[in-house]
Amino acid sequence: MAGGEGAVTVALVRLVDTLVADYDPVDLTQELVETTVELLPADAAGLQLADGRGELQVLASTSEQTRMLELLQIQAASGPCLQAFRTAEKVFVADLRATGQDWPEFAEYALRQGFRGICALPMRLRSDCIGALNLFTRRADVLGADDLRIAQALADFATIGILHARILADSLAVNEQLNRALNSRIVIEQAKGMLAERGGLDMDIAFQRLRGYARDHNRPLAELAHAVVDRTIKLESIIGEAHPSP
Repeated sequence: MAGGEGAVTVALVRLVDTLVADYDPVDLTQELVETTVELLPADAAGLQLADGRGELQVLASTSEQTRMLELLQIQAASGPCLQAFRTAEKVFVADLRATGQDWPEFAEYALRQGFRGICALPMRLRSDCIGALNLFTRRADVLGADDLRIAQALADFATIGILHARILADSLAVNEQLNRALNSRIVIEQAKGMLAERGGLDMDIAFQRLRGYARDHNRPLAELAHAVVDRTIKLESIIGEAHPSP
């Protein structure tokens, strides 16, 4: 585990802040994947959440590589994340070179991207499973039992928050909220592309600038992305001033 109890406490406080301050599934899930990588010896993380039809969609990722790995699983209808979602059970592969045969297309692509280990954790509460959190490592057999317990606890915390919001709202409003979140993710990808093109940046750096500017100016990520796409904010102000958050 990369951090002690103090680091875990700080992580939970950050998630609480995201949950109670104008709750937005995009901000909550992005905070979850970033916090998980900061706390644990994982090199990347991604998150898939079920939409109103029960189909998984990529809602958060820590890198463009990770986002493509998540999309590959959805397109192939196969992969550890989908298995964790369908079974509501943890899927842990210490070394994809040795035990990736269940998802050959996913394993081959992940290895080409330099990832050796994978753990998919269900986002569940009792009988409800609403998605899955994926952790990726570049070395084999990195994540220990304590690491996975912490990751599952963070995923469970986010799950409770999302389900609690669903309980407080009628099903139609919840589905609309989730659909808005998924649409916001599309706009975020568009904003990343615009920033990358204008600033000559790769997609990961462009997202770090976008995320950093949103945090520094206390703006929801999706709202800022809409402003970028609508050009109601100067792209240069984000490219030149924002810095990745630690």
